[in-house]
Amino acid sequence: MNLILNSDSYKYSHFAQYPPETAAISAYIEARPGGKHDHVLFFGLQMFLKDYLSRKITMADVDEAEEMITAHGLPFHREGFETIVTRHDGHFPLLIEALPEGMIAPTGTPLVQVRNTDPDFFWLPTFIETSLLRAVWYPSTVATVSHGVRAIISASLDRTCDTPDEVLPFRLHDFGARGATSLEQAGIGGVAHLVSFMGTDTVSALVYARRFYHEQMAGFSIPAAEHSTMTSWGEDRETEAYRNMLTQFAGPGKLVAVVSDSYDLYRAVKNIWGEELKAEVEASGGTLVVRPDSGDATRVPVDTVQMLGEIFGFSLNSKGYKVLNPAVRVIQGDGVTPETIRIILGRLEDCGWSAENIAFGMGAGLLQKVNRDTLRFAMKANARQDDDDVWHGINKNPKTDPGKASKRYRQAVVMEAGQPVAVALKDLGDRENLLQPVWRDGELLVDWTLAQIRERAAFNR
Repeated sequence: MNLILNSDSYKYSHFAQYPPETAAISAYIEARPGGKHDHVLFFGLQMFLKDYLSRKITMADVDEAEEMITAHGLPFHREGFETIVTRHDGHFPLLIEALPEGMIAPTGTPLVQVRNTDPDFFWLPTFIETSLLRAVWYPSTVATVSHGVRAIISASLDRTCDTPDEVLPFRLHDFGARGATSLEQAGIGGVAHLVSFMGTDTVSALVYARRFYHEQMAGFSIPAAEHSTMTSWGEDRETEAYRNMLTQFAGPGKLVAVVSDSYDLYRAVKNIWGEELKAEVEASGGTLVVRPDSGDATRVPVDTVQMLGEIFGFSLNSKGYKVLNPAVRVIQGDGVTPETIRIILGRLEDCGWSAENIAFGMGAGLLQKVNRDTLRFAMKANARQDDDDVWHGINKNPKTDPGKASKRYRQAVVMEAGQPVAVALKDLGDRENLLQPVWRDGELLVDWTLAQIRERAAFNR
């Protein structure tokens, strides 16, 4: 990808729009208050720095961009981009500061701040808004959604399970790869989910975790059936299809998931799993995970847990909640959203069942049904430096929408009362600034591991 072409059309005219005495522009990224969450789990910038910003631009890139942008009807700052190649060895002369990845901050907290390091490139910090903002808002939003689900499940486990810490990491499984728009989106969003959980079927997430965050194996899965492998046996051989899953994959300590709604879920659970194959399930020494995949997503999985309890039995834990025989569990992977998870767990609790009896698979709701407005992400200029080397605060403050007002002056982030808080850099004093340099003039200054990020995001509670 030609980095010069990784922008919006109107950006190519902006080099001529700043005051002539401008020597530097500073801009920052935040999730503005008023979105679906009051906090954000910051994640994903490192992937962009390594995969895109580390690429040098060449004269061939300049030639390609000039031809395309001028044909597109816009001015092209050839002299500027040529100078990046000749003076800066093809690297954008930028300083990028950011919070540590994995940090959870209230909305309205600056997550990233960027400025130019060469006065001839005052136009560059906002030129990269398109790519830089996109690199932050999407993985941070997915990570925040996943972390929010973690909080919902964690609270239910704390109330109903004897060993919540052991159970929690595998309660939400990423089913979203096929619903993403591209392999890259699946990888980026998938690894964002793995900040808070360890269950995934998105293989590209494992690749991204290894490539960008030094994690050799970030998540795990189990053998599982799909409708094609079950229905290919025909309805009259449904029992044989299920038995084959046990024969091929069940065993002591093993888990196998079988989608069981191809024809009639309730008949499959009661008659096939509950009668014809009951002895084989129990004798396997492993765990059958029954997957209902249709119907009312807030009721069918609860019914499935209830039926399995009647068939295979259960025990009571120390908190007085029912726990299914270890031979069986349930995973719900259809229609799963944070709200349906909350409802399902609430109904299970009302019926006396521990949250450990069920796991969830979340697809489009995790990786696809988010956008920049989910957390109201924005990147805005906050300061301009003149030839006198003094920074002057700039901001927007539209009377028609006060919620879009931006921060004035270069920013810092400090800890106050146990949480990050934004302050103007000029007012920092001797306090520690959590916005630390992560990239300067082509050099990666910080290289977080997924293990560090998980710890920071309270992966181990």
